[in-house]
Order: sequence, then C-alpha cells, then structure tokens
Amino acid sequence: MKFTKMHGAGNDYVYLNCFEERVDSPETLAVRLSNRNFGIGSDGLILIMPSGKADVRMRMFNSDGSESEMCGNGVRCVAKYAFDHGIVSKTDITVETGAGILPLQLFKGDDGKISRVRVNMGRPRLTRAEIPMTGEPSATVVAAPLTVLDRTFGITCVSMGNPHCVIFVNGLDDFPVATYGPLIENHELFPRRTNVEFVEIVSERESRQRTWERGAGETLACGTGSSAVTAACVLNNLTERKILNHLTGGDLEMEWSDDGCIYMTGPAVEVFSGEISL
Repeated sequence: MKFTKMHGAGNDYVYLNCFEERVDSPETLAVRLSNRNFGIGSDGLILIMPSGKADVRMRMFNSDGSESEMCGNGVRCVAKYAFDHGIVSKTDITVETGAGILPLQLFKGDDGKISRVRVNMGRPRLTRAEIPMTGEPSATVVAAPLTVLDRTFGITCVSMGNPHCVIFVNGLDDFPVATYGPLIENHELFPRRTNVEFVEIVSERESRQRTWERGAGETLACGTGSSAVTAACVLNNLTERKILNHLTGGDLEMEWSDDGCIYMTGPAVEVFSGEISL
C-alpha cells in the first residue's frame, strides 16, 4: 500500500489516497500505521476520498483506532495533497468532513506547490448539547469550575465539530498535561470524551497552547483545538478576535471573524512517501 506522511505544525498523519487505494478496516490500520516503533509513526490516519458533495472527502482516525469528526491540521494537508497530486486544479476548494463541508483557500510556495492553507472552520458551537456535555442542553460553559484530583480548573467548552475543553493556566511549559489531560478527556461530563487544551495568554494578540487529543495523547498541534482556544479567549475577554497562537509544533494565525466563523491559516508539509507491506 502506498502512503504519504504529512504534518501541519507538527501534527502528523499518514495519508492514503483512496482514489487509488482500497482500505477495508481503517480502524485497525490506523493503530498499526501510527505506531512509532512498529509502523510508520503518526498521530493517526487520514483517508483522502472521492466526495459527492465537495471536491474531496476526508476521514480521520486517531492512533487508537477511534474515528474523529475533523482535524484542522489534517484538512490543510488533505488540501495540499489534493492539489499537488492533481486531484484538484484550483486553489479554492471544499472538503467534506465528519463536521460538515469546509471551504479552503490554498497558497502556493515558490516551488508551485501548496505551502499554506486558510480554512473556514465554521462557527463555534457553544451549548452543552452541541459539544456534547451532560447537563442543561441549552446552557453554555464558560469559566465553569471542574475539580480534578487536587485542582479546580475554570473550563470553557466549545465544539468545532468535535468537542474541546479549554483551560487557562500559568507556567504552561511545566504544566502536567499527561496527568490531567486523560482524566479530563474521559470525565463523565463528556459522553463522547473530549480534547483538552491548556492555554497560556501571552498578550491580547498572542496565546500559547498544549493539547491532549482525544484518542491520541499529547500532540504537537491541533487545528480544531486552536479554533476552540480562539473562541474561548474571546469569551473570557482575554484576547482580541484575531490572534497568533503558538503551538508546540508551530504557529497558527487565527481569527474569529465578524461573520461568526473562525478562520485558521497555517502550514501544510509533505514529509515523505513510500510503500508499506500489509
């Protein structure tokens, strides 16, 4: 089977071109290919597929085999692959995801290939029913107390097509993400588990983020998480609506626009291609 390894700000996935390859058991394959010792090594598996509704379709599987609705860094790489490999020939495209159809704007580098992508991530969904969370379905969750082990956090919860729990902290570099991340991911508040973003405010125009991804553990970047962070920063009156968000693997330019949608601009990089024997 032919594959391509790509990353967006260090959030790396194995990509399979399902215009040419057949995948019968993506859940099992995701676990095998993602293994960093016995497989290719990645945060998960993304399938690039034909779509009857958009220019291409993506399906995304975490390294534990669970399927997620969307991946912001992944969808940028899907767009780059589709253009660079001739699936599409235009620089304004749509991608069908489990969170809906997203419009993307592609930017070429000096080599004529796509180097950066701007994604309309859609409107943040803020009610407990939309996230989803237990409790009053129409209620929002902004700076709400959540006690885990010895600490009480103020959590702000957002769905960008997948669930996110944003927590503002001091001393981000030393924060024990691996301790609190999995406990919050699997907390009874979140019936479908949740991604967890730990965020430090730098200024009114800058933030820093570490992410514990549902089904994958700590990753170097998360695009839907960065979108949720942008919304949470504004909802808590901590930043302006347009920020530069510094993630472990790189920077993302974020904007919660006046049209209600969140826009993300960031890199898309092809690392290598090859074949793996199944």
